[in-house]
Amino acid sequence: MLQHLLRRLAGTLALAAIATLATGAAFAQAPDAPLRIVVGYAPGGATDRVARIVGDKLQARLGVPVIVDNKPGAGGRLAAQQVKATPPGQNVLMLANPAVMVVAPLVFKDSGYDPERDFVPVSHVNDYEFALSVSTAVPVRELPHLLAWMRANPEKANVGVPATGSLPHFFGLMVGEKARVPTQVIGYRGSAPLLTDLIGGQVPIAVDTLDVVIPQHQAGKVRILAMSGAKRSPFAPEVPTFKEAGLDLVALGWNAFFAPATMPREKVARFSQAIREVMQDPDTTRRFKDSLMTPVASTQEQTAAMLKAYRAQWAPVVQKSGYQP
Repeated sequence: MLQHLLRRLAGTLALAAIATLATGAAFAQAPDAPLRIVVGYAPGGATDRVARIVGDKLQARLGVPVIVDNKPGAGGRLAAQQVKATPPGQNVLMLANPAVMVVAPLVFKDSGYDPERDFVPVSHVNDYEFALSVSTAVPVRELPHLLAWMRANPEKANVGVPATGSLPHFFGLMVGEKARVPTQVIGYRGSAPLLTDLIGGQVPIAVDTLDVVIPQHQAGKVRILAMSGAKRSPFAPEVPTFKEAGLDLVALGWNAFFAPATMPREKVARFSQAIREVMQDPDTTRRFKDSLMTPVASTQEQTAAMLKAYRAQWAPVVQKSGYQP
């Protein structure tokens, strides 16, 4: 009996030791300093809002301050160049979209970074659509009428986008090419100044993410004529897709977190797990939907697979367009 009790006690102590080691390992993986999330766009845009929603939740989950650091410039490339050079010991992630991680390396002779060599995918967190909007000063209410107006007024056919070289910029060119309408794209330093000029009539047409434009559309300050999804958005069911409006275009964008390649792999895995847990939180889902964005919870492996498929789909499109910065 005594031997049996001793064996049970030894087993219990062994399990306790394993649990202690596991707890210690998990603690060792936790950040030892504040986390900085770098965003390559000005405050107020869609990517910035995603960073702040996730950052708020990560701060509680990781137990360290999380700082959103806006580094606008060069359509997000400036931020990527800076994050690429991060020393191994720093806790820095970049929240980026396809403009930075897919399009820019294809259209610029030297973007200053290699998205596959210099970065490690961490977690895909949301998808978004694009919306084509017009100022209320433009006398049209449907996309075919806008295209006719642009052909009749080529000197006024200016399309504003939130950043030069951004995905809305590229999508704006795609719309013009598909519709056979000469298009002059005007890049802004973020969505906020673009919307200000669109509402004021300084620019007649804009392409931006759907979530950015919907509040102004609902308030009657601008008119959304078409959206880029395969089906109508639940956020604006009255607005047709481009396909419904007569242009065979479907496109989605996304936001995903990336770590510099210098970050230790175990730390990347810890951040990926924490972000995925945050994205599974019902309150996070609610906040994304309240912000008119579609949340995604994704592992590192799923994020890498998504990137591979996206590049395979869009690289031929970008290269065929012949777009030059």
